[in-house]
Amino acid sequence: MTIERFTFAGHAGDELAARLDMPDGPHLATALFAHCFTCGKDISAARRISARLSAMGIAVLRFDFTGLGHSAGEFGNTTFTSNVDDLVLAAEQLAARGMAPSLLVGHSLGGAAVLRAAGQIDSVKAVVTIGAPFDPGHVTHNFGDALDTIEKNGEAEVSLAGRPFKIGRDFVEDVAGAALTPAIEKLGRALLVMHAPRDATVGVENATRIYTAAKHPKSFVTLDDADHLVSKPEDAEYAAEVIAAWSGRYLDLRPPAPPIGAPEGVVRVSEADADGFLQDVSSGPFHHTLADEPLAYGGTNRGMSPYGFLASGLGACTSMTIRMYARRKGWPLEHIAVDVSHDKVHAQDAETSKEMRIDHFKREIRLVGELDEAQRTRLLEIADKCPVHRTLEAGAKVETILVE
Repeated sequence: MTIERFTFAGHAGDELAARLDMPDGPHLATALFAHCFTCGKDISAARRISARLSAMGIAVLRFDFTGLGHSAGEFGNTTFTSNVDDLVLAAEQLAARGMAPSLLVGHSLGGAAVLRAAGQIDSVKAVVTIGAPFDPGHVTHNFGDALDTIEKNGEAEVSLAGRPFKIGRDFVEDVAGAALTPAIEKLGRALLVMHAPRDATVGVENATRIYTAAKHPKSFVTLDDADHLVSKPEDAEYAAEVIAAWSGRYLDLRPPAPPIGAPEGVVRVSEADADGFLQDVSSGPFHHTLADEPLAYGGTNRGMSPYGFLASGLGACTSMTIRMYARRKGWPLEHIAVDVSHDKVHAQDAETSKEMRIDHFKREIRLVGELDEAQRTRLLEIADKCPVHRTLEAGAKVETILVE
């Protein structure tokens, strides 16, 4: 993933800090992410979702709204409407680069903002909300007794997530009148609503009202026991996986032809968690999985180990090779199952150092069907002709290039 940081002018002319995550491979589509109320673009859920989308070829722009994070301006002078305006301006920045957004993703109040902004961005084909309020005015319940002070003095300092923020009367009045029903009813784009039933900040009934107001195509996915900020890595990963799989149905993600010398395309592996070993593994925009290490080796056990992938390649190739042969012969083979295990063993070759250990793959094959003994024996022989088997036995050349 290539990262570009830049600024652009927001609704009041203040410079807003933006981060554009570009795919390492072909750029197939662009997404615009709106963060939650007072959060900032670098919240962990936003980072994880952006990384996953980037891995499947979708560039992601996220930025700090006016007065938040690294953006200039006074947060106390902003409103819900101004946040929507900033989103539209961000979309215009992308369009000017020839990469108009086709996907909008909004978290919490950012979710409400993308629902409102979508009608002003013609390129958008799909919208995702995460823990979004149906009534943007819902956020004012976080202000408590300060509402009276805001009404009386025009502004007040409010503590949100342990940080002080100055909230003005314009924000309270604007958010109170920001009805989303007309925007949702006229959305005209595919909609994915994601919400946690135990969200203590924005109740799940908000998701119900958004979903009910929308027209098809629409989908609802529960985030189970995730908190409002989707702060647990496994919850953020799940949300990212669902968004990536769902959006692929509505965006044009046709990849270009594979590069010369790589007929099956390029498998891209990138870190998903710099604190552990979790890796994003993608082969084109439609095939994604995770690689990790077991807990005993310092990993989080959220994906197969590298040797697990190697063993799975051998098992899959073995099964496919047997199936192709049996199909060509017209033999009554009903089902194939291959169990592969891997270990390091001492080399038995007398010419090899006794200290040397080699990789030992044990492959157990089960063939189901009315096959005679000669057919079973022949299929076992065919298993040894599987291309991955041959590659493992013959060895391979690995060329390594450091890319700037």
